[in-house]
Amino acid sequence: MRPATLDDAAAICALLNEVDLLEIGRADTEIAEVRADLKHPEADLERNSWLLFDGDRLVGYGLLWDESGGERIDVDHYVLPGQLPGALHLFELMEDRAARRAAANGATRAVVHLHLNTTPTTDLDALRGRGWRTVRRYNVLARDLSATADPPPQPPPGVTLRPCVAEQDRRIAHALLQEAMTEHFDFQPRTYAQWLDDIDGARADWSAIWVAEVEGIGDSAVLRTHDDRASMAWISNIAVLDKARRQGLGGHLLRHAFGHYAARGRDRIGLGVDTDNSSGALGLYERHGMSLDHAVDTWELIRQV
Repeated sequence: MRPATLDDAAAICALLNEVDLLEIGRADTEIAEVRADLKHPEADLERNSWLLFDGDRLVGYGLLWDESGGERIDVDHYVLPGQLPGALHLFELMEDRAARRAAANGATRAVVHLHLNTTPTTDLDALRGRGWRTVRRYNVLARDLSATADPPPQPPPGVTLRPCVAEQDRRIAHALLQEAMTEHFDFQPRTYAQWLDDIDGARADWSAIWVAEVEGIGDSAVLRTHDDRASMAWISNIAVLDKARRQGLGGHLLRHAFGHYAARGRDRIGLGVDTDNSSGALGLYERHGMSLDHAVDTWELIRQV
């Protein structure tokens, strides 16, 4: 085992796509995503990343990050089948590091979260044996697109959208997301600079991120999308402030994304949704023709520090 470096991005991407093929039947990881993780200013690869080799072959990858500055710690853990001893050793190293990180933040425990496909390459019995348990499920929904079936929609009366090509609008989008997403599970407050690092803002297509203004209310919603996945276009956020809900704004933003990417020639679009989301987002997306592609569970481990 050794820490990862930015030079390992291609090998890590190949491993993640091998895992993707086993779990969802297609390679769905782009190297830009891997590089964004590795070069993140908060990454600290020497202490918070791990590569697991079987001989010369990369068979496992772990990454830990701390957005909360408190007890909440996030980890990624990818290991190919047939590597259980190495997978367990990697878990042990990551769990110990999470506890030390939380202690350094002044917390009395580490609450560690890990996202896994519901049919993962990970040995779930072994994971449960280490004290992990599922606490949330996210559905990845997808929908076919066509220019004929998905023309750009007309906005509701009094609603206008503008792309975030100006710095001021990027800051507005960040502020709206921070306000609208506060009650969502696993939300962590982030400064504008941190958010830019999180979304790899230096290479983001800001013309595919929109702020919605509602007459009489002002800037009230954000639609953030990107087009760097081979399999489908992707909606990262649809966020509407409480004061602008129940006016059809969420549905309009969804249809706007459909029309935008259909016009660009994409034939499929997807997003992830918390199945316990109290805003009714899952039902909204299903009413607009989105259906289950695959599901991801949030696993949690609580360690005293």
